[in-house]
Amino acid sequence: MRWLSICALVVFSAAGSWWSVIPTGVDSNLRGVAAVVHRSGTILWATGSKGTILRSTDVGQTWIPIHIDGAESLDFRGVQTFDGQAVYVVSSGEGEKSRIYKSSNAGKTWKLQYTDKRKGFFLDALVCSDSARCWALSDPVDGKFLLLATSDGEHWRELPREHMPSALPQEGAFAASNSSLLFFGKGEIYFATGGAAARVFHSSDLGQTWTVSETPILSGKASQGIFSIVRAADTVVVAGGDYAQPDGKEKVAAYSIDEGKTWKLAEVQPRGYRSSVDTFDAGFVTVGTNGAETSRDGIHWTPIDGPNLNAVTFISGKGWGVGPKGLVAQFVDQTEYSTQGDTQ
Repeated sequence: MRWLSICALVVFSAAGSWWSVIPTGVDSNLRGVAAVVHRSGTILWATGSKGTILRSTDVGQTWIPIHIDGAESLDFRGVQTFDGQAVYVVSSGEGEKSRIYKSSNAGKTWKLQYTDKRKGFFLDALVCSDSARCWALSDPVDGKFLLLATSDGEHWRELPREHMPSALPQEGAFAASNSSLLFFGKGEIYFATGGAAARVFHSSDLGQTWTVSETPILSGKASQGIFSIVRAADTVVVAGGDYAQPDGKEKVAAYSIDEGKTWKLAEVQPRGYRSSVDTFDAGFVTVGTNGAETSRDGIHWTPIDGPNLNAVTFISGKGWGVGPKGLVAQFVDQTEYSTQGDTQ
């Protein structure tokens, strides 16, 4: 029997810059980024310290500052939107400094939807599956991580925690890039931790029950652990390290090929601490203080040029990253694709 096998070869090219820096005109440490492909073009949102919320309707050429009364000193670590009109932002901080706001009119007006005074309450990330269904992760309260959820886009509730494994002493999640929490598929939720241990919690039933797995990512200190988690098909990839030692290459990235049950260190590691990882057409991209890498499989990471970035997001094959001092950068895909066939 003769048959033709066609395979696509992916090569990560060193030629050309992978990032195009976009000025915003603000002096803020940006950590939240979201993009919406709209009929009129791509709408970008970025959030960060000093109560900063920015919106661009022309792919970053101009930026409109968005103001929320009473939120001028908050640190907005995440932003989520699907249509550019309904927008959620989350701030991180102790107790009442952690807040969830929503706008239903592209940032013209805002409603404070949730905050909490309890000891330990500290929001790390917020994700949504659509404009009405969202989840938010807090550091442990009374010994267990706390998940909030809304199913109507208006009212938030705590998910039950009787089936949530207990947090270890000094274990927490990181709010560095709004990507320590992940929604995948139709009902799966992951979140990743650091500090005392670098673990991955997984629920396959929208947070009703949970399992937890150990990873080999660097941990043991408050500055160490998993900072970001992403999944493509059955492969789950985590990235992190030690933000206090940004050039450290030890145990920065790991992967699972069984949906997060077991983990192995990446065979070729990124060049240092990485705060965010996401998927793009050719695989994965991870970013951090001293640069960025791409990977076809989450196992072997190839260095690319890159500025100091805190977070990265992709939509419809296009990507953007944000970082300190109001930095926004657009991803410029330099991947070379070729097709080869062999007959057997």
